[in-house]
Amino acid sequence: MRVSSGTYAAGRVLPSESEMSAEFGVSRVTIRKALEILRDEGLVDARQGFGWFVAGKQVRQPLGRLATIEDQMRDSGMQPERRILEFVFEKAPRDIALVLATPHVLRVSRLNTADGEPFALVTVWCPADLAQHLSRADVERSPFYELLEVPLSGASQTIGADAASTAEAELLHIPLGSPVLRCERITSTTSGQVVLVSRHVFPGHRTEFVVDLPYAQPSIAPSGMRLVD
Repeated sequence: MRVSSGTYAAGRVLPSESEMSAEFGVSRVTIRKALEILRDEGLVDARQGFGWFVAGKQVRQPLGRLATIEDQMRDSGMQPERRILEFVFEKAPRDIALVLATPHVLRVSRLNTADGEPFALVTVWCPADLAQHLSRADVERSPFYELLEVPLSGASQTIGADAASTAEAELLHIPLGSPVLRCERITSTTSGQVVLVSRHVFPGHRTEFVVDLPYAQPSIAPSGMRLVD
């Protein structure tokens, strides 16, 4: 009933089998059989590291264009929202300072939700001089891509797999140590200046990345070289 009524939204991780067994006063075997029936009906699913969760469409994030998480969620028929966790001007960590070529940054940490359920943890760093006109309300309402008054050319993105930390698991409503995707995106202007560094943490059961791989015609040129007229 909680699943079909919408009390548990798509992607919501369900209590463990032992917890449901205690709550409903039945054996774990009975709970497992009930969950398997719900899975056959397409209402729930299970994945290693997460246990059982409410079934729903994954957000497919194409890698061939620069887009916000909110745009990608809307494309998947979900209602996106963002909650700002931290908004602070500060001295940049060494690795961020090297990439942005500045010692002072605005750091914004936020929690993105899809249909009310946690979907991503995002931390964004921006040079303080570019962000000095921004407020907490601004970054809660709109993405940096719309707020920065500079022409953007694109971004490079690195994606890797990891396990959820204690803080991440708590905010994303997933089990400690469950699979997550970590993405780092570096966004530049048309002049080549890096203006944003963002790091994203996605629960592994809620998102997938898609990239088109065009077929390249075989070449007689050695690898790493090209023919010129």
